[in-house]
Amino acid sequence: MNIRNFSIIAHIDHGKSTLADRLLQMTNAVSAREARAQLLDSMDLERERGITIKASAVTVHHTYKGEDYELNFIDTPGHVDFAYEVSRALSACEGAILVVDSTQGVQAQTVANAYLAVANGLTLIPVVNKIDLPAADPDGVAMEIEQVLGIRAENCINVSAKTGQGIQELLDAVCETLPPPRPPTTTQLRGLIFDAKYDEYRGIVVYVRIFDGTLRQGDKIRMMGTGRTFNISEINRYTPFLIRVKELGFAQVGSISASIKTLADVRIGDTITLEVNPAEHALPGYEEPKQMVFCDFYPASADAEGAGRKGDYETMRETIEKLSLNDASFSFEAQHSEALGFGFRCGFLGLLHMDIIQERLEREGKIEIVQTAPTVSYRILKTTGEELEIHNPADLPDMGVIAEIREPIVYVEIICPDDCIGELMKLCDSRRGIFKQQRYLSTGRQILDYELPLAEIIYDFFDKLKSITRGYGTMDYELVEFRADRLVKVNILVNGDPVEALSLICHRDSAETRSRTILQKLREQIERHQFEIAIQASIGGKIIARESIKAMRKNVTAKCYGGDVSRKRKLLEKQKEGKKRMKQIGNVSIPQAAFLAILDQGD
Repeated sequence: MNIRNFSIIAHIDHGKSTLADRLLQMTNAVSAREARAQLLDSMDLERERGITIKASAVTVHHTYKGEDYELNFIDTPGHVDFAYEVSRALSACEGAILVVDSTQGVQAQTVANAYLAVANGLTLIPVVNKIDLPAADPDGVAMEIEQVLGIRAENCINVSAKTGQGIQELLDAVCETLPPPRPPTTTQLRGLIFDAKYDEYRGIVVYVRIFDGTLRQGDKIRMMGTGRTFNISEINRYTPFLIRVKELGFAQVGSISASIKTLADVRIGDTITLEVNPAEHALPGYEEPKQMVFCDFYPASADAEGAGRKGDYETMRETIEKLSLNDASFSFEAQHSEALGFGFRCGFLGLLHMDIIQERLEREGKIEIVQTAPTVSYRILKTTGEELEIHNPADLPDMGVIAEIREPIVYVEIICPDDCIGELMKLCDSRRGIFKQQRYLSTGRQILDYELPLAEIIYDFFDKLKSITRGYGTMDYELVEFRADRLVKVNILVNGDPVEALSLICHRDSAETRSRTILQKLREQIERHQFEIAIQASIGGKIIARESIKAMRKNVTAKCYGGDVSRKRKLLEKQKEGKKRMKQIGNVSIPQAAFLAILDQGD
């Protein structure tokens, strides 16, 4: 049988999921009655937001020149935060369909995904989608693809995933243009684990692509990375409906169940082989993703002393472990905060990734979560020459032993309309950006390249970019290096006590401005107490900003209807002493909303 394995890649909202739906219909994998929009997007969250979060693998059949072809394709996410999902999907394929919207043209993630596919040695089929729209310019977009990516314009296939126009030609091109799977290099079984999920009834379900040999039901397999062995109880394929099969042959894709109960037994990128006749060498796995953004998650049930309900913390831990199996691109470790109790320090690939993980945790674990402000990782060079990496400002050593603090610098590629260039340059300059180059893309659009500190773009940079470009601007970024600068740690003190969960690392020039913004927001969030509360920001022992929350006043002289004024003074002095004593022993209750106050810092 002829087999073709390919992925569908594109910028966000260029029509990947709609194209996948139409491929399923044109190959008769689903009937008109069974068809629905975003069929491969199984999560409610994906359907609500209209984005793909998880890559979905499916098998269909197509007849070309009288021969039957088995097509295994993967619909991938389009947002930069889910690039790790895309890279994993591409490593299980020999080709890729690169989709470009005929009304929007080449966008930042189009370029990034195309380069990712080329780096993996994949054959590309360029597709210009949405040609049925009145604003479509398929010829102009084809020329853009040739100019930016070097793919000949005449090789582009014009399709409309909505109406089905051009889909038959695309299926024929997949069969003719994409290469068949490479020949097997060994007779022993070798299968790559490219995904996994936890099922309440079947345990851990593992998704594999067979590169060598054949996997049969009842086989005893060994995970080459962990050394654990399991008996295959069930093998399934997706067409896109679950069908049970007896075996997975060479170059085929499917899922296996083997009564795997322990999450640590499965690693994404591991190789499975047979226990009785094992392969000598494992398949090359995946490069570990580099988390870019870090924040803390805590159960919302924690009180001011940090003693949250154990049940919520345990539920959160179990949910995070199951989620990490389904999404291997985020990291987590246990964390404790005096203000918020027990929780987890998590690392993400970006802000959208962080937002999606939080929402999935709340939905799948049925718990309410408090999230602290996101930060980036820093590398610290001590005066002794020792270098360490920190993900939390609270872990920063004493400034006296620090030679320099290095922050992550990213290379940002912005595609935008001509009339927005000036405003975007001002935005990048205000975020300590270094201009690299400006390139012509097509009539009315250009590419701006900047080097920017990651910490300056994780808050609201993308929102401002969209606002300036009226929604037409896109960006992609990649880590370049860690670079030393005049960075300082700003401590936030409430009533003289530092609150580590609110501390931050920022540039010395912007420390005072950002501190004042944070303190003003904290003043709005913290309720008034019986005594005055001082909120301060400090660098080392120096206070750089202060706000005060006035005490609630109680008219203790209301019961005095006359007489000597000394009676009123006596009562006021007594109240003053009481407030002084209360301030010494009283705790300031900081609401959870205050910990999110530094998220929206403005400019």
